[in-house]
Amino acid sequence: MINHKIPMDGGNIMDLFHRGRPVRVCAPMVRYSKLAFRCLVRKYDCDVCFTPMIIAADFMRSIKARDSEFTTTDRPLIVQFAAKDAQTLADAACVVSPFSDGVDLNCGCPQRWAVSEGYGACLINKPELVKDMVRHVRNQIDNPNYTVSIKIRIHKDLRKTVDLCQKVEAAGVSWITVHGRTADERHQPVHYDAIKTIKDSLSIPVIANGDIKSMQDVEAVYELTGVDGVMAARGLLANPAMFAGYEETPLQCVWDWVDIAVEHGTPFTCFHHHLIYMLECISSQPERRVFNSLSSTSAVVDFLHSTYGSL
Repeated sequence: MINHKIPMDGGNIMDLFHRGRPVRVCAPMVRYSKLAFRCLVRKYDCDVCFTPMIIAADFMRSIKARDSEFTTTDRPLIVQFAAKDAQTLADAACVVSPFSDGVDLNCGCPQRWAVSEGYGACLINKPELVKDMVRHVRNQIDNPNYTVSIKIRIHKDLRKTVDLCQKVEAAGVSWITVHGRTADERHQPVHYDAIKTIKDSLSIPVIANGDIKSMQDVEAVYELTGVDGVMAARGLLANPAMFAGYEETPLQCVWDWVDIAVEHGTPFTCFHHHLIYMLECISSQPERRVFNSLSSTSAVVDFLHSTYGSL
């Protein structure tokens, strides 16, 4: 069921950056980047998946948090942490390193709660701290193939972003994902010129993030910026088969999700929400109204059979 690109016993994820095309990455999404959805996008040419963001301090403090936040049988996998001190991040990285291919530090979440707690986007203004965090993880993980990456937003003054990126490159970061908006921007156009400037300033791989909704977008961003990979979030929620070149979610993908979600015991709300996203472009408004009101897995399956038929 899972389309492994790297053997389960590991391998060097950095090799993916040398295949002559942009690496296709599924973004860390709260509630959505769980194991079942990662298994689905891997069937449709996604190269690397991220876990949802996990708060490193909570993860280390509580066995319950570890069990609920971190489930994996899929590789290659990057575990994204929110952290604000180097030792906590390094400790969390040591716990997950046998079961994953790298850790990523969230330096881009713009939500008010995260920033007020010292997590996410506020870290782009603390380059020395981010450098220290990267170096700590590097020093504590024995596996030389294990990656340490960061995901950032950009400053209004792009020189600050370039400075941050060059500092963490010197500290040993494996790659950087750049969401091409500032922490204050939500739906404004992505600054692809800024991503290109950052890419041109570094010798490590750079992944572009922001408004990637089709393979045409992937190619266009690749041409515009010269990046080494692209990361999609909402585009993959709407069409998990996007990286395989489908313009909209194919029926096969819908039924694959039903099978995978049932197999993994996915809670109904999550199972249903994914289908709401996937069916949005291929269903009529009256169909959506009915579908959105369904309240059991069996009702969903019956609706899909009667509306779209089986394969």
